[in-house]
Amino acid sequence: MSGRETGGTPSRAGLSAIGLSDVASPGAEEFAPAKINLYLHVTGRRADGYHLLDSLTVFADIGDRLAVAAAAELSLAVTGPFAGGLTAEADNLVLRAARALAVEAGVTSRGRLVLRKNLPIASGIGGGSADAAAALRLLCRTWSIDPGVERLAAIGAALGADVPVCLRCTPARMQGIGEVLTAVPELPPFGLVLVNPGVAVATASVFKARHGEFSPPAVLPPGWRDAGDLAGWLHGTCNDLQPPALALAPAIGGALAALSGDPDCLLARMSGSGATCFGVYASAEAAAGAAARLSRPGWWVWGGSVYAPKGAAAAEAVGPGA
Repeated sequence: MSGRETGGTPSRAGLSAIGLSDVASPGAEEFAPAKINLYLHVTGRRADGYHLLDSLTVFADIGDRLAVAAAAELSLAVTGPFAGGLTAEADNLVLRAARALAVEAGVTSRGRLVLRKNLPIASGIGGGSADAAAALRLLCRTWSIDPGVERLAAIGAALGADVPVCLRCTPARMQGIGEVLTAVPELPPFGLVLVNPGVAVATASVFKARHGEFSPPAVLPPGWRDAGDLAGWLHGTCNDLQPPALALAPAIGGALAALSGDPDCLLARMSGSGATCFGVYASAEAAAGAAARLSRPGWWVWGGSVYAPKGAAAAEAVGPGA
């Protein structure tokens, strides 16, 4: 079940709708699912100023779409409901990922890329990082190259702290500054509702506004019986960036209140540095129903299932340190 999306956002379009009907094969398109931090503890700070984190991340079955068609030079066009917040300038993460991969592999960067932006910008669900990771996966296939898991993760880490986990699109524990990824106990089936109240929050501003002590890393159990058990355990964790984000963008409080007030919501929390909030539900069906109830003018709301990649990618290790 792909879920329900409300708030006026168009449904997922096919290749022909984004101007890539000349793409030769299904392999010329890549999904960039939204990343959700089920908890996020700030555990310390390095001498260079980077914060150390501990987070359990999953992915939702909603995201951006990146497609490529043959072209002699590298280019990027951005379309979709949230294209207005992005431009295809040279420092776009998708183009930076493509160029970094080409340098690593010793090939010429080429291809006409089209990014369909379905996720809100600067929203705490890894949109830009997921797009960069999708570019690395897609262009490895398109250019017939294989840098290897560790090298690809290193390329991703140089682009952004969330890119390595977004390369795998599987549940993982993120530590360090995001580059230390380890496998987690098998998660039970559950649904997710995502709510963005229509505001953007800059990650750097949220970290700057954060004060107080650091949190210890979470102690993960051997597993969880069901969605209720998972939500109960998550209540013993937190998102350390939620209080400073709320201070900067009070609209986040409205999204959290709406989720918390929904009778089927098992846990309501902000993801990443905000402003997107999420609710944990017993099933994808329950989440899709809640998304319809929670729709508000100006909000982006989606409800559905946790993303589960198919095939070999799902079976591979999370990455270095797994």
